[in-house]
Amino acid sequence: MLARLPQGVPQDADFTLLEGPAATPAAGEVLVRNLYLSMDPYQRSWMAGGSYGVTATPGATVIGRAVGEVVASGDARFAAGDFVFGETGWQTLPVVSGDALEKIDTTLGPVSTAVGVLGSPGLTAWVGISDIGQPRAGETVVVSAATGAVGSVAGQIARIRGARVVGVAGDAQKCAFAVEHLGYDACVSHRSAGFAAELALACRSGVDVYFDNTGGAVSAAVFALLRQDARVALCGLVAEYGDAAARGPNMKHVLSNQALVRGFSVRRNLARMPEYRAQAAAWIHSGELKYREDITAGIEHAPAAFRGMLAGRNLGKALVRVGDDPTRG
Repeated sequence: MLARLPQGVPQDADFTLLEGPAATPAAGEVLVRNLYLSMDPYQRSWMAGGSYGVTATPGATVIGRAVGEVVASGDARFAAGDFVFGETGWQTLPVVSGDALEKIDTTLGPVSTAVGVLGSPGLTAWVGISDIGQPRAGETVVVSAATGAVGSVAGQIARIRGARVVGVAGDAQKCAFAVEHLGYDACVSHRSAGFAAELALACRSGVDVYFDNTGGAVSAAVFALLRQDARVALCGLVAEYGDAAARGPNMKHVLSNQALVRGFSVRRNLARMPEYRAQAAAWIHSGELKYREDITAGIEHAPAAFRGMLAGRNLGKALVRVGDDPTRG
């Protein structure tokens, strides 16, 4: 639960762990034993006043997606043993409405991927690249937070479409992972003292498409390299959440290059999830789409894992395991 609203980087003291007995599901409700909690940037936006259906106040359960196994059900659509995902928040044994849950097709991949590569992060990447970026063969695509849950998929989809892909990540290890494992053509660390110059060198012909996960100083450097008729898919502003002093890009580059900047939300595209999952599962099976999960054990470590995700310390999808996964050996 929230103990107080975070100011700047969330601290352990901003959260409190409450223990109590599990509730019994009423008609239309389901008791779920959560297995994995999903760590996502939108949770920080919620803590800063973003509207996600529940107001962030002291005492509120932290919102978030999770994967779990049904323990007991008062909803005929679900039975004990079903694997489900939904917005259950940071809890181990939540009771939620059956309308808030969806069954997981375990034939597509491990259950954890329902909140990762085969879930909202993957769908977000697919919508941003396919609908807004629309990279053409030979164009240069830049992806910030390039090795995170969303960015890693966005970069690979751009590569599948024939683009030259340049990532922006936090350190040399992540950049090596982006190039060697994910197939990026180049990757630049935003922590480098010469970041702007190194990015310009990696994008010698400019930037045609920018998948923006971060905002802030990274986006300021990318916007300065936009080409004529460039497209920017504005996915998130994690560098600016909770930081009123953060400086974003100079919009004169948008005007002078007649670039398109479009913000988007995955929540308006959830109906397209089956289409995305079918395509992504095929890419995973063929080896064209790879993924990694960064798993922390124990709900008591959720605040630290969340803070690490915001700081970009995870490689791939950040998860907190809060129950034994029977689908894994």
